[in-house]
Amino acid sequence: MKKSVLIYFNRLREQLWFRPLIFCIISIIGALLARFADGTGLKELVPNIKTESIVGLLTTISSSMLVIAIFAVSSMISAFSAASNTATPRSFKIVVTDDASKNALSMFIGAFIFSIVSTVALENGYYGDAGRFVLFVFTLLFFASVILTFLRWVDRISRLGRLEHTISQVEQVALKSLENHIKHPLLKGVPISNTINTSVFVKPLKIGYIQFIDMDSLQKLAEAHHITIQLNSTPGAYVHYNSPLVYLSTAQGLDMEDISKKINEAIRIGSTRLFEEDPRFGLIALSEIASRALSPGINDPGTAIQIIGSQVRLFFLWNTTYTKEEIDLHSYNRIEVPQLPTQEFFESAFRPISRDGANNIEVMLRLQKAYASIATINHSEMQAIALDFSETSFHRAKQELTFKSDLDLLKEKSLCFSLETPPE
Repeated sequence: MKKSVLIYFNRLREQLWFRPLIFCIISIIGALLARFADGTGLKELVPNIKTESIVGLLTTISSSMLVIAIFAVSSMISAFSAASNTATPRSFKIVVTDDASKNALSMFIGAFIFSIVSTVALENGYYGDAGRFVLFVFTLLFFASVILTFLRWVDRISRLGRLEHTISQVEQVALKSLENHIKHPLLKGVPISNTINTSVFVKPLKIGYIQFIDMDSLQKLAEAHHITIQLNSTPGAYVHYNSPLVYLSTAQGLDMEDISKKINEAIRIGSTRLFEEDPRFGLIALSEIASRALSPGINDPGTAIQIIGSQVRLFFLWNTTYTKEEIDLHSYNRIEVPQLPTQEFFESAFRPISRDGANNIEVMLRLQKAYASIATINHSEMQAIALDFSETSFHRAKQELTFKSDLDLLKEKSLCFSLETPPE
């Protein structure tokens, strides 16, 4: 349940209106809260601030903040559009969550609301001497915060939406998702036992991608009915009305309609994939950026080479050693989870680049170096797949490269020709 709330809160945080709304509420509370100083002994200690001086300062804030807020929104929309056009539309979800831009917009709108509310309250005699002094201090703090936020935001907006910055953002999101997958490859469930009768299954009530699986709810459901639930797919998989969503160990004594409803509530299905729960989606987004860069209309092999470097860094997460407290602890013993094949990670990361960059010797050389690097990871299956992909990529390039010297150089650098068998 906590994870479900967290997922929902994260989706809410992604909305552009959410943070400005919070800042507006805080601004209104701050403007009205200053009046409580009048009921204390602060009046005897503070100087008498004239209403006109505070109103002048608030008027300056209100007249400038709305204009700056509109400018901020326009700049952010331009940056978001640039990210979608120069990188991949899938990167929009990541770029739009930029905290610095959201904080800046929230601060500008919050300062505008604060100035309007405070001005109305001042002109209607809402504050006493102490209240006016506290409001004056609040106004100065707001003014200083706005200036500092604006300076920080100008530096941020100059990079937001640029291709290199977008690649870095996608890589960071992919890193978190992959790291979580490596620690918990079975979502804290247990491996497939092959003892469940696959004739008893529950179908999805929606068509789309599995976005999130509430393992806690499924475990409680399985314990309540003394059954074992076997997942047929993990987050990122596409399901339809006739595809089995889960298999059940038995149907005896079960209200299948109620069970189906509860299981579908626990497994969230949406029209798009989510980066947080889908370990392959970040790799796919990066490879899409590389494919676009390699298209004839753009012809930017340097970006594709940069993406290959990002992919290698992500694959080296499998080289990390985690403690027992960090790795999968099998806490959901009544839920069997399929293992996501390592092959699929390679296909998501490198197959599009291998296909679209087959006619570019620089890209193919960098790709072979990437395979050689990944082959050094202490993971036997990954080493074998790296060798296989090295051979496939070479044969793709062989069909596209016409200059013999380029092909000879690629053959010399290819992992598949330097190793007859996968390294142990």
